[in-house]
Amino acid sequence: MKTPKIYDIIGIGIGPFNLGLAALSQPIADFNTLFLDQSDEFNWHPGLMLDEVTLQVPFMADLVTMANPASPYSFLNYMKHSGRLYKFYIRESFFIFRKEYNAYCRWVLEQLNNCLFSRQVVSVTYDHPVYEVTARDTHSGEMSTWQTYKLVLGTGTSPYIPPAIKKKTLQNVIHTSQYLNHRDNLAKKKSVTIIGSGQSAAEIFQDLLPEVKKGMRLNWFTRSERFFPLENHTKLTLELTSPDYIDYFHNLPEVQRKDVLARQSILFKGINAELINQIYNSLYAMDINDENLKVVLMANSRLNDICEEEDESYLLNFSHVEQQNNFEINTDYVILATGYKYVEPEFMTGISNRIRRLQDGNYDVRRNYTIDEAGDEIFVQNAELHTHGISTPDLGMGAYRNSQIINQITGRTIYAVEERIAFQSFSTSDLPVHLKSAVDLTL
Repeated sequence: MKTPKIYDIIGIGIGPFNLGLAALSQPIADFNTLFLDQSDEFNWHPGLMLDEVTLQVPFMADLVTMANPASPYSFLNYMKHSGRLYKFYIRESFFIFRKEYNAYCRWVLEQLNNCLFSRQVVSVTYDHPVYEVTARDTHSGEMSTWQTYKLVLGTGTSPYIPPAIKKKTLQNVIHTSQYLNHRDNLAKKKSVTIIGSGQSAAEIFQDLLPEVKKGMRLNWFTRSERFFPLENHTKLTLELTSPDYIDYFHNLPEVQRKDVLARQSILFKGINAELINQIYNSLYAMDINDENLKVVLMANSRLNDICEEEDESYLLNFSHVEQQNNFEINTDYVILATGYKYVEPEFMTGISNRIRRLQDGNYDVRRNYTIDEAGDEIFVQNAELHTHGISTPDLGMGAYRNSQIINQITGRTIYAVEERIAFQSFSTSDLPVHLKSAVDLTL
């Protein structure tokens, strides 16, 4: 009787992070990996694949470069193979188009043999010393089971809809993740309202501005006190996405981490400053020819409820955060730029007794990205914001995290990992020896 194959890693979910892990692990001899995803193909945020929209990180934040610049799966190698390297060179920009990044990821997938799509994982169980992963073929319905020593969860985050709104059936209320699927339909509406103040909200607002010239009323409301820019593009602030800062943040008490994250939201939830300026310039140019511009922008506005009217329009109830009064507006279409949140997959119930948790129920993620009791079996990708800080969703740190995962599982250094890259110190324990006596005297 043939012994069933046992994988070293099974990754669940094939987004950029697990795809990077698949690419970095494939060249390793005698290292068997398998990655599963319920989608039919790789498409990264297809509902927001707007023309000329770029990533907010440099092209070196591809799947592999920061782990292995010589990898055949690098973005530069993709450009060379696609015959566009010199065009990219002449363009002189580190920031690639979102569509370009998506095409690059799909190119990498074409070269990998360890990724399976159309496989929905329905259960994960543990039978010492292996995990058994069962998935359903989304086309045939056929069930398959694989065994593995290690799991890497890369199911990612899901669009967040406020609970009060999620309970209702509102046909013309969508999340930004669905925008391009509804673009043609909503462009026909007399009025559209965007809720939220992040990058996606700004991109959609800019995309819809030309429709104002055709008669559309376009509104943009946010609970934030202003339409604030991303503040992570200054160099010393960028050092917060570093191994040094992850070490510091992870060692903070749980309550302290929550407080720090709340203050740091501006670092990864704001709007690219260049886009803010583009929006203002567009409004300025439109205002020259139209004194009654049908555009409303307002901050300090918290959405309380959405009610459907008899004419199928919507009545939106807001509270002004600073004035502390309520107001209402009417609109035909609502686009919710309410972000994304991690949702624990249902299949985790089968191994719930092996998971470490914090008091609030979130994963207790160790510094090495594991959540199991043993500390070396179940790894997470982009589910550790609360324990590792703002580097968690950053594409530029994906290769670093994957290097850590691969090195730990193989038990050797396959990919060299930087431990300190920041010029600044985050903890008093990192201060130079000659300063520490002075520090101690002040405590």
